[in-house]
Amino acid sequence: MTRLRAVHGDITTQATDAIVNAANRAMRGGGGVDGAIHRAGGPEILQDCIARFPHGLATGDAGWTTGGRLPARWVIHTVGPNYGAGERDRTLLQSCYRRSLEVADELGARSIAFPLISAGVYAWPRAEAIAIAIDTIAASSTRAEEIRLVAFDENTYEEITAAL
Repeated sequence: MTRLRAVHGDITTQATDAIVNAANRAMRGGGGVDGAIHRAGGPEILQDCIARFPHGLATGDAGWTTGGRLPARWVIHTVGPNYGAGERDRTLLQSCYRRSLEVADELGARSIAFPLISAGVYAWPRAEAIAIAIDTIAASSTRAEEIRLVAFDENTYEEITAAL
């Protein structure tokens, strides 16, 4: 049975089999969670992104790279919809979580840490992003035993905890 829990902290320090990166379509690093993961994990992650995703990834899709210098073995990259730019189709955000879990299962990952996808610079309303994350993860069939929703700030952590 999968255990879903909220964690207050930095996703780059999570000692899980895999962490999920809220990436951009180009898969070449960026700001926010994406930038933090690339900085903490080192150049190996970018090199693997270039090799595995020469044309980037579509919104809602996911793929994996090495974890580089992170405590996690793998980084599962997913491209969330940019709500602020008009990409407001919930199914794309749901797909990010589903596809990430499918990739995790392909890798044999038993523990996974997710950020709150699209709720930062992509401006998805936080309460709705939390509901989509929890509902999609709960409805997904996965072999993962532990799934963490990692919140960098206290307010988001409290909102996730209340929703769980």
